[in-house]
Amino acid sequence: MQKMRDGYDRRYEDYAPRRAARREAASPRSRARAEREAAARARYIRAMRARRRRRRLLALAGVALAAVLLAGAWYFLRPGAVDLSLRYPVRYEQQIRQAAAEFSLEPAYVASVVLAESSYDASAVSKDGAIGLMQIMPATGEWIAGKFGEDFTVEGLYEPSRNLRYGCWYLRFLLDRYDGDMRTASTAYHQGQGRVDEWLKNPEYSEDGKTLSVISSAVTDTYVDRIMENYAYYKDVY
Repeated sequence: MQKMRDGYDRRYEDYAPRRAARREAASPRSRARAEREAAARARYIRAMRARRRRRRLLALAGVALAAVLLAGAWYFLRPGAVDLSLRYPVRYEQQIRQAAAEFSLEPAYVASVVLAESSYDASAVSKDGAIGLMQIMPATGEWIAGKFGEDFTVEGLYEPSRNLRYGCWYLRFLLDRYDGDMRTASTAYHQGQGRVDEWLKNPEYSEDGKTLSVISSAVTDTYVDRIMENYAYYKDVY
């Protein structure tokens, strides 16, 4: 056993110079590889730092933009900054007040219907043939004229005073028919009494059979919502 160990030791010593030579020959490559790895790590670290800086800058820019937008919104939406008279014009005020008083209506409600129907354009004609400020259909106008004992002409519906008088009579008629409920009366003004009477029979649309809790038509629902929005503003005007 001792001889074997001695032989191994001699061989190890004989190969020691070769191993040292290999280490010396390999060390430049190892150093080069280590330098490349170190350079790669340095580039990666610089890239990550640059990315973090860009993210911080973008975050700061986002905060600054949000602050500018909020400041602009506050400026334009602050009380008194928006001229609501452009959205809710007041025209034909005397005629509206007169027609509303004749049929015990709130002039604010009449003005709300006029804005929703014609945007105060006395010459407006719908695709269905409704005419004037309150968009009176000729057949409806003829029926109302008969109630007044007046001769009817289509041209008369273009006259603001006559159109408002006919429209207010019809609103009063609808309010009386539907228990004074403004939403139901406005729905009937837009859809007609027959359609509303059908909806009132449906428990999905009416809980009491007298007023509508749900309006089946999305277009009419939007129309009625607009009237109520107009009314909320015009109550402070009239």
